[in-house]
Amino acid sequence: KKKKMKKIYLIAFNLASMLGWAFILTKVAMFLVEGKTPKEFWDSYGRTLTAVQSAAILEIAHAVMRLVKSSPMAVLMQVASRLVCVWIWPQLSTKAQSHWSLYLMAASWALVEVPRYAFYAVNLVQEEVPYPLFWLRYSLFAFLYPTGITGELLQLITSLSDLTNVSLIIFYLAIVTVILYIPGSPFMYMHMVKQRAGSFKRRKMGKQPKRKIEGVEYPENEKGKRSTLSLNQATWKAAMQGVNTEVAKAIEGERNWRFKYNKHCVKSVGVAAANKKHCLQIAKQGLDYLHNTFEFHKDEKVMSLKEAMYSIEDTYHTGFIRGIQAKPATFDYTVPYHGKQLRGQALLDQIKKWVDYGTIEKEAGEAIAACVNNKEWLDLSDSYFVLLGAGSAMGPIKTLLDHGANIIAVDLNRSPIWERLINMVRESCGTMYFTLSKPQDTLRNDEELFAAAGTNLFSNAPEVANWLSTLLPGKQFYIGGYAYLDGPLFLKVSIAMDAIIEKVAKVRGVQHVGCAFLCSPTDCFVIPEEAHKAMEHNYNRATWWQRLFELVGLLKRNATPAIAASDSKASFPIVDGYVVPQGPNYALAKRLQHWRCMLIREAGGWASSNIAPSTATASVVSNKSFAAAYGGMHSFKPMEVFYQETSNAVMGALLIHDVKNTNGVSYPSTTLNNPLELFASGAFHGGIWRIGYNFNQIGPISAVLFYLRTYSIALTAAGAGAIGGLYALVKAGAPHTWF
Repeated sequence: KKKKMKKIYLIAFNLASMLGWAFILTKVAMFLVEGKTPKEFWDSYGRTLTAVQSAAILEIAHAVMRLVKSSPMAVLMQVASRLVCVWIWPQLSTKAQSHWSLYLMAASWALVEVPRYAFYAVNLVQEEVPYPLFWLRYSLFAFLYPTGITGELLQLITSLSDLTNVSLIIFYLAIVTVILYIPGSPFMYMHMVKQRAGSFKRRKMGKQPKRKIEGVEYPENEKGKRSTLSLNQATWKAAMQGVNTEVAKAIEGERNWRFKYNKHCVKSVGVAAANKKHCLQIAKQGLDYLHNTFEFHKDEKVMSLKEAMYSIEDTYHTGFIRGIQAKPATFDYTVPYHGKQLRGQALLDQIKKWVDYGTIEKEAGEAIAACVNNKEWLDLSDSYFVLLGAGSAMGPIKTLLDHGANIIAVDLNRSPIWERLINMVRESCGTMYFTLSKPQDTLRNDEELFAAAGTNLFSNAPEVANWLSTLLPGKQFYIGGYAYLDGPLFLKVSIAMDAIIEKVAKVRGVQHVGCAFLCSPTDCFVIPEEAHKAMEHNYNRATWWQRLFELVGLLKRNATPAIAASDSKASFPIVDGYVVPQGPNYALAKRLQHWRCMLIREAGGWASSNIAPSTATASVVSNKSFAAAYGGMHSFKPMEVFYQETSNAVMGALLIHDVKNTNGVSYPSTTLNNPLELFASGAFHGGIWRIGYNFNQIGPISAVLFYLRTYSIALTAAGAGAIGGLYALVKAGAPHTWF
């Protein structure tokens, strides 16, 4: 019923608006034909024009209330610029009323709005709008928007001399408005160009059939929508249920989970740090909720992910490739860094620099150094690494193959991916096992091999788990979850990987299956006391400009009070590295990886989850805002952003260390005061654990610093020009004295 009323209202609004603008267009045409002046038009129909345009205020409300899909900001900019053109300039200036630009402005608006509102009305009653109307809706702006902008500006400029006699405030408001047109007009024009391109593309493609749901899917909420936020918030609540009622209620009561999730996540980590039993209970409850709540769709049937993992019995054929390179007598570990290939003493020296500066933790430096000094560790020909998301940018496949490892690769069933991976293996001294949809001996050439390889973790998680459970019986598997996708898809692929790891560990035995992940530095962790002290030290030595940003509330202190354990004498400092714009789905996807590692290790298995640094991967730096922020982060000591090849190499070394060093924290024989300490060791965090200010705040400031440095010459020239202009302005007098 609500949908029907909404539809009726929108149809009525659009038809009324169309008729209003049609009336204005008719009157403009009549007055022009009759040779009447703009002043006569304004005297006769100025109030009508103002009323018709003012009705567009409702369009802003429609966008804000999500009655329509338009961007509230784009609608606000367009409507506001028009409103001042009918509410102020001609209302207060007889010169504006008499200028020919009034006709230009009104006619341009009307010619655009009549087909636009007609399009909206027709689109509400039938699936496809007739092409002529569609074309007019998305094409007329190309020449009518510039003419409309010209009319608006001429109206404004013409009114300036009259405005000096009305109000200096309004006069200078007009000057500011002229300035805002400079960036605003191109923005709006390009917005409409993109809108046109997208609309024509969608029309050409036609109505797409509804996507068939297959595999892992978000559950429907009480409103019948597959809300990622609802599940996300409910998971954190379920994790805290029975552990800390206050935190669970606060999570449930949060009305703005999208932008305030981080504070609740930090509190939950604090609760986990305070008690080992509670830490493991939180992990188990969180994962149980996700496995029981995520749906799995298969052959028109819907079941929980947990049920699917143990009821679907299909599996895959196995492909195998061996590299053609001979295994060297000994291996040297190499890390590419700033155009150099660091090995031996040169690498040890660089590790010491990173540790001394605070870019990495001492334990991480010691772990990488151990790989340099224990060359026998580098022969991985007897080790089997399962890589879920084998082709991931941050995955360790190249490092492992370079050291002769046996790779068990799982990735998407796309030929280009497997062409790259298989050729990579062939040029190495390692081997690779992988899923095939057909027996390998029936495939006649590489093209058929590439086409038959791979799978989909979303839709085939049970089959992958079945395949891994029976592959190479008796071998120790180190299963790494490296698949990454943006937004809600990352949580889906993460829970799919977790379900695979959980089942394979259960079937093969947890003592024969380890799990490995790359921790994100933009998360919440228990950290060493040394790192906490370094935060305080760097805060106390903050620069004057950092203090200035702190004074105006743009920076806040990184160090917070340590969490006192209730079950031991230990205390745990915590770092809040969350970056709120990354979103709650990213935060939960990374948290469930922590939960799985802790549970695997507690059950007697091996677990490795080292913190990787902020890395300038191609996907990250393609976003200009992120690229700029990364470019300026070194202004906050001891931050350093690494390139992908360096991150891959150092994280590969940490993984090898965790496998080979049986006295390390990855092995359950090493005692920890709290399971969260697993992530406090071996952190190559890039400085986030030691900067004086909270990482969530430094991004925008880092971007500004980057732009200031990058465009310093242009900014200096602009500043000089501004000073010259100001001097000329002083000599000539204030603008209102020019009229």
